Amino acid sequence: MQQTSIHQTTPKRDAAHNTDTGSSISATVVKELTEDINHMLSFAIYNGIIINTEINTLIQSTAIDDLINAHNLLCKNIAPATPKSIQYTQKIYKSDSSRSLVSKLPLIRNLIILALVFLTAFIITGLSPEVNNDSLDKGIMENNGINLLLNLGFLTSISGLGVLFYLLKNVSSAIKNGTLAPEDSIYYTALIVLGVIAGIIFSEIISFYKTEPGGFNLFSKSVLALIGGFSSDAIFSILQGIIERIKIVFIPSNPS
Repeated sequence: MQQTSIHQTTPKRDAAHNTDTGSSISATVVKELTEDINHMLSFAIYNGIIINTEINTLIQSTAIDDLINAHNLLCKNIAPATPKSIQYTQKIYKSDSSRSLVSKLPLIRNLIILALVFLTAFIITGLSPEVNNDSLDKGIMENNGINLLLNLGFLTSISGLGVLFYLLKNVSSAIKNGTLAPEDSIYYTALIVLGVIAGIIFSEIISFYKTEPGGFNLFSKSVLALIGGFSSDAIFSILQGIIERIKIVFIPSNPS
């Protein structure tokens, strides 16, 4: 249909130029924007996600403002997934079909191997006669030598199993929901270290405040280490919140 005269006299806007600001947008950026929209539409349709029908009109326009609005609406529709995570997940599934998901995704393979290492360490240290209720009750302050090493290895293995239990469940959910991103491997590596540290500290510090010497046994120490490893992310957030409150008390904000 022929456009009206008011549209004909208006300067033409294309996807690579914004007449309101007079600044041009790179054709590469416009291409990436269009690809993101297509990926998000495909993801939403495949997973049965309800799409805002307003997007249909926006994606048929060549105006950059309309494409950006369509991109914003789709990001809300597919949340918590993102264009980056969707493209990363699609790339994994489109790779060599003869390979299993574990071999396609090194992150899962490494987590499973590390879980088996911690499980082996747990069995070996648990079979040792030096690891028992009495030696665990003494903690790191009263144990020494091989006893201390074996007991710390026992608690470390349990803490590691706790954090890996959390991470493997989290990765499985991320793949299912399309929220897994390439940089998550760095986050998971740091969280494993935090989980092991949190598990050891959690089990040892709490035992310091127990008035009855026989109150903590093998089961209690193991549970504390497991909880510390599994909830390392939450423990870090709690400690950070406490530090922020302490800073507010001792370091008052500057008057405006």
